[in-house]
Amino acid sequence: MAFKTGVAERDEWSYSPAVGVGPLRFGMTVDEVVEAAEILGQTKVSDCARDHAIFSPTWKVEVHRRGVALSPPAVTAYVSQVVGLFCIAADAGHGPQVAYDGLPLVGRDLPELESDAIAYAEAMDVHFRYTPEGYAGPDDSGVVIRGQLVGQVLLSRPLFMVTRDGANTEWDSMPSDEYRVNGQSTA
Repeated sequence: MAFKTGVAERDEWSYSPAVGVGPLRFGMTVDEVVEAAEILGQTKVSDCARDHAIFSPTWKVEVHRRGVALSPPAVTAYVSQVVGLFCIAADAGHGPQVAYDGLPLVGRDLPELESDAIAYAEAMDVHFRYTPEGYAGPDDSGVVIRGQLVGQVLLSRPLFMVTRDGANTEWDSMPSDEYRVNGQSTA
C-alpha cells in the first residue's frame, strides 16, 4: 500500500487507543494539555458552546504551529470539566500525521483512504467501518474520520476520542464544534 498525505512536513504522532495521541493523554486537565502541546506551538483556550445540558462545561484548546502565521490550529483538543481531555482533532492541512497500525489517517484524500482502509482490513483480516457520513476508517470506537475542506479538496480530519461524561458512544461525545471546521460543514 502506498500512502501519500499531500503534506511533506508533518510531525508524526502515535495513537494508543483509550490512552491518547502524541503527547496528549485522555483525561488531562486544560493546564496539562497546554503544557504538553508546547512541543508543537502556542495554544489558545476558549469555552465551547454547551449545546447539550447533559455535558459538563467544555474547553477547546487550539494548538497553532510555531512560525506559521494565521494558520488554522494544527490540533484541537476538547477538555470536559468532568472527564478531562476526551477528543483530539488533527487538522487535515496542518496537523501532525497520526497512523493507525501503519495506516496514515491525517490529510488524506478520502477515496484513497477508503481504498487503503479496505486493503489494510483484507491484509490484516480485520474490519473497517464507515461513518454515518460515508467516510471509511479503522474499526476502532476511538477513531472517527471526518472530512475537512483544505482549499478545494476534501481531506481526512480524524478525531481521536474516548466517551465523555453523559454520552454512550463516540458519536454522542463529538464536540459540536467538530460538525463545522473552518466555517465549513464537515458533513
